[in-house]
Amino acid sequence: MGKSTLFNALTKASVPAENYPFCTIDPSVGVVGVPDHRLGALAKFSASEKVVPAAVEFVDIAGLVKGAAEGEGLGNQFLANIRETDAILQVVRFFDDPNVTHVADEVEPYKDIEIVNLELALADAEQVRKRRDKIAGDIKRGLKEAAAEDVALAKLSQGFAAGKLALHAGLTKEQMKLISGLNLLTMKPIFYALNKKSGGHNLDELADGRAARAFELIETLGGRHVFVDAATERELNDVADDDRESFRQELGTSEDGLAGLIRGAYDTLGLISFFTTGADETRAWTVTSGSTAPVAGAAIHNDFLEKFIRAEVIEWRKLLELGSYAAARERGMVRTEGREYVVSDGDVMIFLHG
Repeated sequence: MGKSTLFNALTKASVPAENYPFCTIDPSVGVVGVPDHRLGALAKFSASEKVVPAAVEFVDIAGLVKGAAEGEGLGNQFLANIRETDAILQVVRFFDDPNVTHVADEVEPYKDIEIVNLELALADAEQVRKRRDKIAGDIKRGLKEAAAEDVALAKLSQGFAAGKLALHAGLTKEQMKLISGLNLLTMKPIFYALNKKSGGHNLDELADGRAARAFELIETLGGRHVFVDAATERELNDVADDDRESFRQELGTSEDGLAGLIRGAYDTLGLISFFTTGADETRAWTVTSGSTAPVAGAAIHNDFLEKFIRAEVIEWRKLLELGSYAAARERGMVRTEGREYVVSDGDVMIFLHG
C-alpha cells in the first residue's frame, strides 16, 4: 500500500496513485540520485561547476496478490516485469486507517510479506520445473553440465517445498552460476519499505504485536527495512527545499524517509561509490562492492578496463583534511594502485591509461 505514491515522491513523476488495487498497469521507470553528503563536500572543495550523483533506477510495478502466480489480479505479466530488476523493493502498509482500502481487508504486514514472497516462490518453482523437464534429455545423453545443473535445480525445488526463497536454498557459487540464466525472482535481494502515515495509527506505535511479527519475519529472511511516509513525502515534492524541514516537523515526520530509502536500495544492490573531483565536475561513480580499479575505471570509460596502467587514490576525508592534492601528495597520502586494487567506498580516484 502506497507503492505508486512512494514512486511519485521518489521521482516526482506523475503516475497513477489512486486508492484502489491494481491501479498500476504499465510499469513506470524513474532514475533517482543517491543522497551523499560526501559529494557536496568534495564539490565545495574543488569549487566544481557541475555535481553528478550516483543513481538508482526504480520501476513501479503493479502489486501482487494471493494467486498471482496462477494469474490472479494482474498476474504473470507483472512477475515478468519483476524478473527484469536487480532487487525487489516491497512497500508494506504499516498503519491502520479504515478509509484506506487494503486488498485483504486486514492490516497484517507479515502476512502481506509472506503472500508476496510465496507468489514469487511459486513462479520460480514453475520456472525450475520447466527447466528440469527441458534438460532431462541432455542428462540422459550423459552431459555433465546438465547433470550438475539438475542437482542445483533439485536443491531449489526442495527449498521451495520447504518454504524457502531461492536466495536461502544453500546453492554454491558454482551452482548459482549454472542457474543464473533463469533470473529467479527469489534469488534477488529484497528491501522492505514500511509505509507509515502522518497522524495515523502506525503499527510500531500501537505495540499490538503486528509490528514485532513483521520485524521478526524480515530478520528471518535476512532482509533490511526502512520506515517511510509515502503520502507525506509526496506532499513535500511541492515544498521548496529550504522549507521542507519545518514542514516535516509540522507533519510529525522528523526524518527524510526518501533519503534512507534510496540509500538503503543502493546498499541492498551491493553498490558503492567512488569519486572524481575537479573544477569542471565532481561525480559519484557506481560500482559493485569488490570491484577492482580497472573495473571502476570502466565506469568512466571502457578504455580504462583494457588500457589501465594505474590509479591514484586517496580517501575522501583525507583529501578534505589536507586541503589540496598537492598537500596530500607531499604528505604521501595519495597512493598509487595497480590492477589488483579493490576499490573502497569513498575513494577519490584519478586513472591513468595507455
